[in-house]
Formats: sequence, structure tokens, C-alpha cells
Amino acid sequence: MKKISKTNEMWKKELANDVYSVVREKGTEAPFSGQYDKNYKDGLYKCICCKNILFSSEHKFNSGSGWPSFFKVYSNDSVDCKKDNSHNMLRIEVICKKCDSHLGHVFEDGPKPTGLRYCINSLALDFIEDK
Repeated sequence: MKKISKTNEMWKKELANDVYSVVREKGTEAPFSGQYDKNYKDGLYKCICCKNILFSSEHKFNSGSGWPSFFKVYSNDSVDCKKDNSHNMLRIEVICKKCDSHLGHVFEDGPKPTGLRYCINSLALDFIEDK
């Protein structure tokens, strides 16, 4: 996969301010505010910045956290995970493997079979419904 590399100025020109804040500045949207938290249509969730396929609706579940949650990524080319020590917490950040956009965090309190909960900002996602 070819990585996408753009300057912050380029991303700022392309993205809405709230999206930029989340995906480039590692912000987060308010819980229960995102358009995909309660979306249970069949389809694929892609990175808002580069359209890399990140998650499938078949791996989405209602975690009650207020953010779209998935127990599995779409493929090995979907995301990378790295340690995040911000806000005096140790968490694992989830980033798009293609463009390094911040997506959210992954926790080990999800359902079987993985036990993972990828807690993702709706603002970082683009949903493509199955037809």
C-alpha cells in the first residue's frame, strides 16, 4: 500500500475544522454526537481522509460508549496501533495505516471472539452502504 503524506496546511484546506481537529490533532468528538454511533446499516467504514477501508458493519456492535465500536478491523492494511500516554492515561491509539489519521482508541473490553473494542470517532469515518 502506498502511504499518503501531506502537510498540515494541505489537510487543513481539504478538511472541515471539526474533522481536522480529530484526525490531525488527535481530538475527539463528544460521546453520542457522531452520525455513525447508532448506524446499523450494512456497509463499509472508510477513512474520511484517504478512503482506506477500515471496518465492516458486520464487526460493529453497540458498546454503549457513545462512539462507533468494532471488534475487528477490516484487514491487515486497515489500521496501525501505537501507545498513547496523553491525558495522564495509557491507551492504544488507532490510526489509519494509509494516511496516519487519528481514528480513536482500542480497548480490551470488547466482545468475543477478539475481546477488542475499537472506539472510533464518527468524524474520522465515511460510510459506504451496501447496495
